[in-house]
Amino acid sequence: MPTSTERLDRAIAMTERLIGFDTTSRNSNLSLIEDVKAYLGDLGIAARLTYDDDGRKANLWCTIGPQEHGGIVLSGHTDVVPVDGQEWTTDPFTLTRRGDRLYGRGACDMKAFVAIALSLAPEMAAADLRVPIHFAFSYDEEVGCMGVQRIVDDVVANLPLPRAVIIGEPTSMKLIGGNKGTRIYKTRVTGVPGHSSDPRHGANAVTAASRMVAFIDDLGQEIAATPQADCPFDPPYSTLTVGIIEGGTAHNIIPEFCDITWGMRVLPEDDADVYEARIRDYCTEVLEPGLKAIAPHAGFDHRRMVDVAGLRPDHDSAAETLVRQLTGLNRSGVVSFGTEAGTFQRAGMPAVIFGPGSIDQAHKADEFIDIDQVAQCVDFMVDLIEWAKTAD
Repeated sequence: MPTSTERLDRAIAMTERLIGFDTTSRNSNLSLIEDVKAYLGDLGIAARLTYDDDGRKANLWCTIGPQEHGGIVLSGHTDVVPVDGQEWTTDPFTLTRRGDRLYGRGACDMKAFVAIALSLAPEMAAADLRVPIHFAFSYDEEVGCMGVQRIVDDVVANLPLPRAVIIGEPTSMKLIGGNKGTRIYKTRVTGVPGHSSDPRHGANAVTAASRMVAFIDDLGQEIAATPQADCPFDPPYSTLTVGIIEGGTAHNIIPEFCDITWGMRVLPEDDADVYEARIRDYCTEVLEPGLKAIAPHAGFDHRRMVDVAGLRPDHDSAAETLVRQLTGLNRSGVVSFGTEAGTFQRAGMPAVIFGPGSIDQAHKADEFIDIDQVAQCVDFMVDLIEWAKTAD
């Protein structure tokens, strides 16, 4: 039986191995996935891959133990955010240990969690598990939880349904039972160009876009004015934001095009379709008539780029119950950032967010995770293995 120190050393070594792969979302993650698949294969664990449309990226799913319903999923994403423009004092794709911290891109978000699970795979494989443990490692979480939907679809269609999913995002090993959903849109406003000396002969796309932006802001303030009572989220309401607006070519040309990137962070119990419909209707009914009076082809084209389900708090779910049982934690919280948890929950798989490291360190230069957090997560997974050996 390995000692705690040996387990921690193996977890750190696996974290180093994973950080060595530059899996920035714009890149392929296949080198990491194939390495993990080979590692699992050497342990006699068969991995199942699902790919993106181009075959450049893949999710990995595997089952350790009996091929039965009711397993526990340890889920993490393999992609990381870019380091471009950040001032790192270490090589972001080489794990650096300084004192009690491990530095590297993905150290907390969230390769350490994936690495801890993988480092304990030999013990899982050697154990006589009564309840299966699954790994679900996804691509493109950082750009909108694109990959996880294919894992979920594959599980629902072809595999035994698990009883609980643990998403190992950095929560400082605190139990999180809810997160807001995310939607991101791109809107192109098409107007009619012309000389700025006579605006009557053009349709100004920037002006129309600015009115849409103002409406989004007004709607956001309307929602904020009626916060939900006893809401655990901060802020206690859904939010709307405009992130990018680009349009026009010169000061003396009436802009023909303007592009807007905007989005929502939506409470799990709110209906994002209602907010989207109000914005679309305002553009269609109030703004477009003026544009189309100049040219029939002018108007608004809205495209939903990201749709990530929120995680609805469920204190009685199998996922919360299990983590409480193994940790002694007696309460769960919520976060406003998006995760893959809601995608699993929406498909009938109870989920929680619970992992090592602080979200405060994610996406920053010199991203790090405290070694104590790694050790705590190792201990949790060891307890999970023991539970899976005797549970029904």
